Amino acid sequence: MSTAEIRGMTAAEVTRKVLRDEPLFILDVRNEDDFNDWKIEGSRVEVINVPYFELLDGVDHVLDKIPADGEVLVVCAKEGSSKFVAEQLAESGRTNIAYLLGGMKSWSEHLEPVKAGDLKDGGEIYQFVRIGKGCLSYMVISGGEAAVIDAVRTTDVFADFAKEHSAVIKHTLDTHLHADHISGGRRLAEQTGATYWLPPKDADEVVFSYEKLEEGSDITVGSTRIGIQPIYSPGHTIGSTSFIVDDQYLLTGDILFVASIGRPDLAGKAEDWVADLRTTLYDRYKQLSDDLLVLPAHFGKFAELGEGGLVSARLGDLFKDNPGLNIQNEAEFRSTVSENLPPQPNAYQEIRQTNMGRITPGEEEQREMEIGPNRCAVHDN
Repeated sequence: MSTAEIRGMTAAEVTRKVLRDEPLFILDVRNEDDFNDWKIEGSRVEVINVPYFELLDGVDHVLDKIPADGEVLVVCAKEGSSKFVAEQLAESGRTNIAYLLGGMKSWSEHLEPVKAGDLKDGGEIYQFVRIGKGCLSYMVISGGEAAVIDAVRTTDVFADFAKEHSAVIKHTLDTHLHADHISGGRRLAEQTGATYWLPPKDADEVVFSYEKLEEGSDITVGSTRIGIQPIYSPGHTIGSTSFIVDDQYLLTGDILFVASIGRPDLAGKAEDWVADLRTTLYDRYKQLSDDLLVLPAHFGKFAELGEGGLVSARLGDLFKDNPGLNIQNEAEFRSTVSENLPPQPNAYQEIRQTNMGRITPGEEEQREMEIGPNRCAVHDN
């Protein structure tokens, strides 16, 4: 049977199937450790793991585990192994077989734009869901101008999206110095002529120029003057800064998530930053309106995605439901956010050095550095 009878499926296609709650059966042929660390999830996704080396001599022994009807997607790290196994399945007589183009590397990089809401005087705010990595970026569009917040390194997506919406990117901003993924903020600013903003308390070791993102300033976007108001909110890093956009949306960076709170240990200063984290969450955020829509910089599990893939929650609801906002005892809070944490993100020290501009890894090395989940939260469930 020829390879014409299998097809490559893009990460974008898989994402849309997942977000539309379409049934999808996945045969993941990576090794067991990689599979257990990180996999494609979805409410109607069924996935099994059979390592590639167990399929080299044929697939007959796994056919009873794979549905005879419906689409089957074979997944591996880079593509080659999954294509081979897909061909084997097709030769066994199975139909409707696909393999993931680019493998889990492509899944890690795909960005899906989701509209988060409208702005009062015109304009929109979009969330870019990096579904395979759990990263969330944002674009505020108003009056033919745009600002991008927490951009990831695949910057063409933002440039193309702004162009499609007849907007010029004027500002790129990072809520903090990221440790789980390589920021695209500075690169996007260089590509578009925009101004790059970074909290100065996170920038002690950076080797490039930037505008200081400080509380009290009001960055405007477009002729309708949609304000992006920074709020100093340390705890995940010493410089972590949140944004209130249009008095409606609270972009919390890695301080507050839908199902958890940010961890304070990725710069090796957990003991120093625990008090800052508690003050931000239990004091500064308490002073804000309960009606603000929280838009975080990450999510941990597929269950945190809402309608259409949007990751969001009303601030007042999070104060009721988020376990990280309901630890009244300070000693218990300190132990929760500094002990028994999930593993740290892959290559996080090298990622921090890259985001400081101190090292310049090549494109393929950057992909390798980012492989795996983000792990920025205290709770990973």
